[in-house]
Amino acid sequence: MAVYTEVSDEALRAFLAEYPIGELIAFRGIAEGVENSNFALKTTGGDFILTLYEKRVDPGELPYFLGLMQHLASRGLDCPQPVPARDGQALRLLAGRPAAICTFLPGVWPRRVRPQHCAPLGDALAQLHAAGADFPGRRPNALGPAGWAPLLERCRAEGDQVQPGLVAELDAALAGILAAWPAEGLPQGQIHADLFPDNVFFLDDAAGQPRLSGLIDFYFACTDLLAYDIAVCLNAWCFEADHSFNVTKAHALLAAYQARRPLSAAERAALPVLCRGASLRFLLTRLYDWTSTPAGALVTRKDPLEYLRKLRFFLRAEGPASLGL
Repeated sequence: MAVYTEVSDEALRAFLAEYPIGELIAFRGIAEGVENSNFALKTTGGDFILTLYEKRVDPGELPYFLGLMQHLASRGLDCPQPVPARDGQALRLLAGRPAAICTFLPGVWPRRVRPQHCAPLGDALAQLHAAGADFPGRRPNALGPAGWAPLLERCRAEGDQVQPGLVAELDAALAGILAAWPAEGLPQGQIHADLFPDNVFFLDDAAGQPRLSGLIDFYFACTDLLAYDIAVCLNAWCFEADHSFNVTKAHALLAAYQARRPLSAAERAALPVLCRGASLRFLLTRLYDWTSTPAGALVTRKDPLEYLRKLRFFLRAEGPASLGL
């Protein structure tokens, strides 16, 4: 989440007049993330999130994202729901951008991930994959393997300013990952593709243990390999501050996932290269954002070299057992 586009008081009030959610009480920008402009919105009708979709989001894909959230929630997954305006439409225009209001989910995302967070995450991820199985929409993964070489080209001129020799190292890694990438045969479906800790909310139960309260930010969701979604989570949830891989966290995540949806032998065998691909994908998008974010944007840039360290680990990993399987 981030703020690229400012919204005036007058424009906001006119926009909210189209919705049956009461009068405005409070409104503030949310600085985390890098993709869209997001605002916490409080009205007399409750708490909501207002999102303005920025230029990197294709407006033609928004019905897929909003429809997927509605579908998953109807199947029992806790995720935000688009709020329809008085005319029944959830998608409108605000400050020159497509915009939507979604319901607010209670909870907080874990600043320090513990193994107790990883088991609920694995279960929720498997639930997402099962709930999305009958969703009729499809969206290709624009940041899948076919998009990595073009993205690296856009970073080539300035990549070595981040770290000398970085571009050559990424060239070599990309070639190896693409050569080993599973071309067919693995189960596909609707995936979140960006399930980082700040997109997963928890509340403590009566015993003080974390209970997952919802998944948010479906704007990278797409139709792709289900096991690739697991690889994204292993990257995002299972490394420590010293950059070491925590196999206990990985095992908790994978065991809970497989209790709901067992992995096939082919998925297990492919998991190391899927993890390498996930590392490279986030390294490249972070590298691009690091070198191209406009001055003055209210946005938190993320260190691309964090994912270089993860990529190096997965390149050395020997088989699925080293990943907690």
